[in-house]
Amino acid sequence: MPTRTAGYTSRGIARIRILGAALPEYQRFCRMGGLSRRADAVIGWGLKPTSRRARAYAERHGLPYTALEDGFLRSLGLGVEGFQPHSLVVDASGIYYDATRPSDLERMIAEGGFSDEELARACHAMALLRRHRLSKYNHAPDRLPPELTEARERVLVIDQTRGDASIGYGGASSHTFQQMLDEALEAHVQAEVLVKVHPDVIAGKKQGHLLEAARQHPRCRLIGDDINPWALLDIVDHVHVVTSQLGFEALIAGKSVTCHGLPFYAGWGLTEDRQRCSRRQVPRSLEQLFAAAYLRYCRYGNPYTGEPASLEETIALIADQKRQRDRLAGQWSAGGFSGWKRGFVGDFLGPEAKLAHYPDSQTALAAAPAGSRLLAWASRVDDDLASRCQQQQVGLARMEDGFIRSVGLGVDLARPLSLVIDHLGIYYDPACASELERLLEETDFTDDLLARAAALRERLVRLKLSKYNVAGRQLPELPAGRRRILVPGQVETDASIARGSPEIRTNRALLEAVRAQNPDALLLFKSHPDVVSGARLGALDEASKQLYDLDVGDIQIAELLDAADEVHTMSSLTGFEALLRGKRVATYGLPFYAGWGLTQDHMSCERRTRRLTLDALVAATLLLYPTYVDPQSGQLCSAETAVTLLEQQRSRRQALTWKTRLYRRYRNAFIGKH
Repeated sequence: MPTRTAGYTSRGIARIRILGAALPEYQRFCRMGGLSRRADAVIGWGLKPTSRRARAYAERHGLPYTALEDGFLRSLGLGVEGFQPHSLVVDASGIYYDATRPSDLERMIAEGGFSDEELARACHAMALLRRHRLSKYNHAPDRLPPELTEARERVLVIDQTRGDASIGYGGASSHTFQQMLDEALEAHVQAEVLVKVHPDVIAGKKQGHLLEAARQHPRCRLIGDDINPWALLDIVDHVHVVTSQLGFEALIAGKSVTCHGLPFYAGWGLTEDRQRCSRRQVPRSLEQLFAAAYLRYCRYGNPYTGEPASLEETIALIADQKRQRDRLAGQWSAGGFSGWKRGFVGDFLGPEAKLAHYPDSQTALAAAPAGSRLLAWASRVDDDLASRCQQQQVGLARMEDGFIRSVGLGVDLARPLSLVIDHLGIYYDPACASELERLLEETDFTDDLLARAAALRERLVRLKLSKYNVAGRQLPELPAGRRRILVPGQVETDASIARGSPEIRTNRALLEAVRAQNPDALLLFKSHPDVVSGARLGALDEASKQLYDLDVGDIQIAELLDAADEVHTMSSLTGFEALLRGKRVATYGLPFYAGWGLTQDHMSCERRTRRLTLDALVAATLLLYPTYVDPQSGQLCSAETAVTLLEQQRSRRQALTWKTRLYRRYRNAFIGKH
């Protein structure tokens, strides 16, 4: 199949990370110059002035032209803040906001042909947008100012900035906005009229149309702050727009909408229209309109991996980003983090967090104002620090590595893709509740969340991914006819042993217990990777080596899990990874995955009363609890994105780098084991 090339004239298009994912019909993209005629088509950005050169080039060389624009579900934040689009619209005949001529979207709506499956998918996707309260951009806080919390009749009027291309191409002008406001005031005589203007208009950076009129009229309330549109839609019954996309989101929210211009969703019988388009004669349902706009017209990609995505995957990713950003927003003080960790810890708090670092936790706490939060590595938090935080009304959050971490070890300075930030305790300490335990005990696991968990679980098993993903040699052929029990060693000085396994606390004691209960089994002992690397304590003495049959410390964990029949552990994450693969797991301590009816437990926790499915355990543990970050952009991402990034990293790194080997020698010689 011949390679097809799309040419462009704007450098900005080259920076779109999902360009290839959104335009799979082209295998190559190049910037067009005066002497370059190798392209099969030309792409440009909508109807902006920057696209004129591209259009002229296409016409001059007899090439087809395709217009691109941000999709209707773009990103968590704004493009000017460094957020890449998650979706693009691709239009070969026009562009959706130009009502003066047909567009691909208008044709899709008019021609119909929607299947029952497509309409069901549209209905489901709209429900997801409502549940997660997602809009085109999702940077604004989802809360109302106090003056809008009182219940009363209200109507919402949407202003737009001057120069917005959709206004003129949507059959409107500056006069249209004043007409819209006048009609809203006249039609809703008992209502408070909320006039939403862009924050930059309030700040004087841009011009709008209704700022002064809204300020002067006694029944108008000016809304100039950035607010999640869903918060405003919650308190109104009717919305007036000229061409804003918020009008379509209002339809999704079940509100009545009056269109004073001709946006793409006007003229199909769903809105009260003040203008007519002769091409739009066929009534369409909301599901049909949504299917055309969001499922057919928009194309989706993951800007962190560069791979294509579906609408549902895009919703899940942005919803995860939004949930963690909102959970972690605010002022933070961090104490005792190394210079290396300081380089990435702030990314895991999200774009709305303000973080200050201090040499130690006590200094950080002294500088933290009441109502803020203190961040500390979980193993460095003692009872005294927790008590002082409570006395000073400073929230305490413990940080620890996540469960899908990296290619390589933390002690080798491999940057993590995931960390957990826990405001209650920490997952490996059963002495008190953690946020993970609370999630497992209380979460209403929706069908969508469980389906994501099942897909993620199956993918991790298929790709043979684990926490650290360090390379290892192949497993030798094992004797047949004996039950195979994998016993994962742990770092004996680790807090997870002291807190999570109070009765059996050493690798030798664990092996003795397993051997006593399973005298005829084939015991495979795998030392913890940090012990193998020489960084941590936990190696067995010669006498202890008589307790197991085979040392598998240098074999990749996924290979061992496939070969084992059972896993017996104090509190190792290997037990959780074994559950993912359907293996029987016996716990001798109280790891986070014990006590839910999925493992054979030697200890119990009275707080853990719920019986869970495996996918519910996975949903809480891998989808809801950790925070994931794309290391290239420093932006929050999702578990599925992290897995793809891990897969990509692993394919590039098959062995230890020379830098890692050099660092290990320095660390083991001069820093010492801890």
